[in-house]
Amino acid sequence: MEIRKVLALAVVFSLFAVGFAYAGKDLDAVREKGFIQAGVNGGVFGFGMPDEKGVWRGLDVDTARAIAAAVFGDADKVKYTPLTAQQRFTALQSGEIDVLTRNATRTLSRETSLGLNFVQVNYYDGQGFLVPKKLGVKSAKELSGATVCVLPGTTTEQNAADFFRKNKMEWKPVVIESTTELAKTFFAGRCDVLTSDASQLAGTRAVSPNPKDYIILPEIISKEPLAPCVRHGDDQWRDIVDFSVLAMIEAEELGITSKNVDEMLKSTDPAIQRFLGVTEGNGKALGLDEKWAYNIVKQVGNYGEVFERNVGVNTTLGLERGLNALWTNGGLMYSPPFK
Repeated sequence: MEIRKVLALAVVFSLFAVGFAYAGKDLDAVREKGFIQAGVNGGVFGFGMPDEKGVWRGLDVDTARAIAAAVFGDADKVKYTPLTAQQRFTALQSGEIDVLTRNATRTLSRETSLGLNFVQVNYYDGQGFLVPKKLGVKSAKELSGATVCVLPGTTTEQNAADFFRKNKMEWKPVVIESTTELAKTFFAGRCDVLTSDASQLAGTRAVSPNPKDYIILPEIISKEPLAPCVRHGDDQWRDIVDFSVLAMIEAEELGITSKNVDEMLKSTDPAIQRFLGVTEGNGKALGLDEKWAYNIVKQVGNYGEVFERNVGVNTTLGLERGLNALWTNGGLMYSPPFK
């Protein structure tokens, strides 16, 4: 009898511990104010910037919208805070924003010393070099002695320094904090080279006065897994942000799109039933409505739709899927089971 009592108490305490762990302070704060405050770039075409009507557009913007759809059932319940590379992590640490969806590279030091939790990568990238065609350069290894525009406080700055040192080349960094001002400096001819993530270079070139006058050199000198991140301390909020990104990937793999998602509610496929909340469980596990994933796909789209709409081959950027294709198509986009 005593053993049974001990076991019963153990179960009660374990359930209490689970409930306590899921008392999400950041999620509670988000729900109380009724919207998500998302940190974004604000100056990278295709990833995060307002259009001519002031409407925020981009792959990172759609990521924030997916999170809002999951939490509130409304993808528009987001407010955007444009941040520089130097401001972005401080803004998250201080609580100025709830989530950072701003082309940030996941690194060991950022996960640990900065007290951040990165989630599923929403864009696999690598650092490259943008140069004027008139420079006559075909390879990054021809850049010895070049002046290079670079953002401070980024992996970009360190990667560039490592690249030039490794190849025994001299370089002259031109450090400017704002992405927009950095681009203006480059296009004004104050530096020979602009270095950043290749996707950002494509976005910068796309909005330049004469895009055809510039080329991105073939070398990719780093790994840049770009992902949203949140503060340490609220596992439930982290799980929601993580699975909001994963839901877009899973939807693409399951063949669910914003156009066919209502029809897919009638599917007899158990995986689709679980994913769309026809079979209950996933919503309860995250502390969300059972239609949270349905809301993401209906209002924002699957990952393929988001990619093609913002940066794909039929956009001004014209980017191929590459590493950002599904794993079934040779890419790195892979979701764990939704069960």
